[in-house]
Amino acid sequence: MIKKNISVLLMFFLIISLTGCNKKSNESSSPKTPKINQMNISNPTDKNLNKKRKTRISAVALTPYPSSVATVVNKKYYLPVTYVPKNLVFPEVPYLFKEKIEKRKMRWEAAKSLEKMFAAAKKDGIYLSGVSAYRSYSTQKVLFNNYVKRDGFKKAVTYSAIPGTSEHQTGLAIDVSGTDGICAVSSCFGNRKEANWLSKNSANYGFIVRYPKGKESITGYKHEPWHLRYVGNISKPINNRGITLEEYLGVKSVSK
Repeated sequence: MIKKNISVLLMFFLIISLTGCNKKSNESSSPKTPKINQMNISNPTDKNLNKKRKTRISAVALTPYPSSVATVVNKKYYLPVTYVPKNLVFPEVPYLFKEKIEKRKMRWEAAKSLEKMFAAAKKDGIYLSGVSAYRSYSTQKVLFNNYVKRDGFKKAVTYSAIPGTSEHQTGLAIDVSGTDGICAVSSCFGNRKEANWLSKNSANYGFIVRYPKGKESITGYKHEPWHLRYVGNISKPINNRGITLEEYLGVKSVSK
């Protein structure tokens, strides 16, 4: 009987030991999805921006698939601070500036589709130019802080992304204008023939107008007819249904 009890006890401790090992192994191999609160939404490691100011932005979470062409990046889902797309290239299209700098770049698949779209527009007598494409986290941080200094935080977040929550960091977004630059990145661009062409045709090349009119409560931004986002083969169903990327993927609006 004593030997039997000893054997049972040994078996019990062996099971406990193995369970503990497996738990530790699982914890180390499965990275946790970090969450950041209202006080440090701009950067999990940067506590300087709005350190003493509470905001109305709800807590956000790390977007699970940052390199996916359908990734959602908005005021609720942010990119890793260090995220840089691996396949950034210079699209062979005109820009409003000549320098080969960061904001001219896009991810390869988006760049190739952009070239096709610009060429198709030209055949229709519409001459497009790029304004701003890829933006690193650090670049967005400088821009956003400047807007905050100029207009205040409350107004800045209605038209500019907090660092880490900008689609431009994905390398899949680009601001577009006409080659004359008139109304570039301005609400009056919506009345231009270039905006009308993009609204009707961009989906044929994998792009959507990311911030449509009347969808501010879902996207978190005012209507931006110049801001295009490459989403690949889901662009047509999104465009045809007149919905946003959030609605198509079943992601909650930023107001909820």
